[in-house]
Amino acid sequence: MRSLVRILSTTRELWPYYLGIVASSLLMSVTALVTPFIIGRATDEVVAIAGGHGGTVRTIVLLALGLLVAELLNTVLTNVGGYLGDTMTARLRQILSVRYFEKLLGLPQRYFDNELSGTIIGRLSRSITEVTNFLKSMANTFFTMLVTTVAVLVISGFYSWPLAVMLAVMFPAYMWLTTRTSSNWQRLEGEKNDRIDLANGRFSEVIGQIRVVKSFVRERSELAMFDARYGSTIDLTRGQARHWHTMDTARRAVLNLAFLGIYLVLFLQTAHGAFSIGVMVLLLQLMAMARTPVTMMSFIVDSGQRAIAGSESYFEVMDQVPEVRRALPAARAADTAATAGQPSAPAVGPESAAGPVPDERPVSVVGPEPTVEMVDPHAFAFRHVDFGYEPGRPVLCDVTFHADAGERIALVGESGGGKSTLVNLLLGLYPADAGIVSLGGRDISAMPVEKLRRDVGVVFQDPSLFSGTIRENIAYGRPDATDDEVAEAARRANADRFIERFPDGYDALIGERGVKLSGGQKQRVAVARALLKDAPVLVLDEATSSLDTKSERLVQEGLEELMADRTTLIIAHRLSTISSVDRIVTLRDGAVDEIGSPAELAVSGGIYAELLALQASDDLADRARLRAYGIDAGVETGDPDDRTEDAETADAGAGRR
Repeated sequence: MRSLVRILSTTRELWPYYLGIVASSLLMSVTALVTPFIIGRATDEVVAIAGGHGGTVRTIVLLALGLLVAELLNTVLTNVGGYLGDTMTARLRQILSVRYFEKLLGLPQRYFDNELSGTIIGRLSRSITEVTNFLKSMANTFFTMLVTTVAVLVISGFYSWPLAVMLAVMFPAYMWLTTRTSSNWQRLEGEKNDRIDLANGRFSEVIGQIRVVKSFVRERSELAMFDARYGSTIDLTRGQARHWHTMDTARRAVLNLAFLGIYLVLFLQTAHGAFSIGVMVLLLQLMAMARTPVTMMSFIVDSGQRAIAGSESYFEVMDQVPEVRRALPAARAADTAATAGQPSAPAVGPESAAGPVPDERPVSVVGPEPTVEMVDPHAFAFRHVDFGYEPGRPVLCDVTFHADAGERIALVGESGGGKSTLVNLLLGLYPADAGIVSLGGRDISAMPVEKLRRDVGVVFQDPSLFSGTIRENIAYGRPDATDDEVAEAARRANADRFIERFPDGYDALIGERGVKLSGGQKQRVAVARALLKDAPVLVLDEATSSLDTKSERLVQEGLEELMADRTTLIIAHRLSTISSVDRIVTLRDGAVDEIGSPAELAVSGGIYAELLALQASDDLADRARLRAYGIDAGVETGDPDDRTEDAETADAGAGRR
């Protein structure tokens, strides 16, 4: 229940709606309570006329008109309350949804690593639907029930204290049984929700990767898994429903017995002259009015239990610790001055004149030591960085290297050796376990994430486009960009020719994840997006690895334009793409092995020299070894849709999917 109170307390702007609904509910109760009195008085008038004991037709007509007015008022107030309830529900759904989305956007990447996107979406839909439905029904019915119950008790007590006593005992007894009924319900509902979340999470994955599912002919197995997960909720529901309906039968039986006593008292007292026929009719209608809120209590409790279970899922997300930038303890004492004033020059492994730190794995540095003055916003450095996605399973160990402004640095190492992890750390998606990652001489853990990520542009292997137009995707990093700026970025990325051949040009819709574009086209849109963002530091994470030779050439031309005057960190899948970089950093088992220019490392006997030798070999084992480093062994691969520019533009004109 605390979670529902918490929702109410955090949606204070909705109090005018709550008060309006409460006011209309109270007035509805008054108009409803007037009706039995009018009917009772009219009954006595009719009996009097029929028995020749007085009464007038005029009085009956006036009572009938009064009844009409009361019913009309009740109808108007009911719809006013309904209107306010509907508006409040929509506003509440907006508030809770936006806050949920805002919270998700602020959570660290590690949270999303452990959750299925379908599960996250399912929680939002279920939680907010159940909470809003409950609060709406609660606002519309609770105060009406409360006023009606109190009024019936008072009026019954005025006419017959035994009736009031029986009602006073019946209400708490029914509530106690209702509480007992729902004691085990919430736990079972939580278990059901967990299983449904798993099913919905898998559902979202399958729909998002439907081509993979179809290509491996897994439709039947995925359907069977989905069916089994929903089927596993049936046994839980059986037990839940059995307990609920058994207790509901007991509650209703108690209610029926209580009303049997009430009706007997009414009939017998009327028969003995204690009440007139009109009063008896009045009290019978009041008893019927009292029965309605009592029986509705089970519905409200049921709805409330669902809302509580749903709100707990909601607040599990809302209580997650958001992404926080704070300085981390350096792994080595040499890093303590990392971010103070004019930052000290980073000790780039044994590039430091002091040599390797004791107990550290030596790093081979080939050639003269480069300058390490870290004052330019285009420069970045990793200093003695340790990191692991899970405790006790390190991915990076004492990684130290830097890039001066305008330098092109390539990362080379075996697949899974930590290259993409370094990109994640530079973007601040994960905090380093130890050591310092700095950008422009500032420890990124002390920088606002918005500033950090504005200064780093990324082109991933997966372009990660959104549904919408080509214009919206290119301008994603700068929504305020003009049409001319978007077109210029597309031209520099070698994307303008195929875009302009779409019937709608830059306004062409590209489908979910850009499904209507070929791989090369998507990647050029991604390059244009990074060009328009114009960040001083650029990361290329195997940006052309999924393309064929023709598409790669077109994309590479765009990347060359993008890398101009930028500090660039490159993870490449072909040695030819890193042969022109300023320096190469090789990684072995998550640690830096060598640092040097391509020419220097080509003859050093290390990883890069080994890769060059493997590329020159025709031996199949050597080729397999080369691919273990994520390097293309010479076989052209790519999206079957990646063809010549002429074919692409012809397809664009036809609106090919």
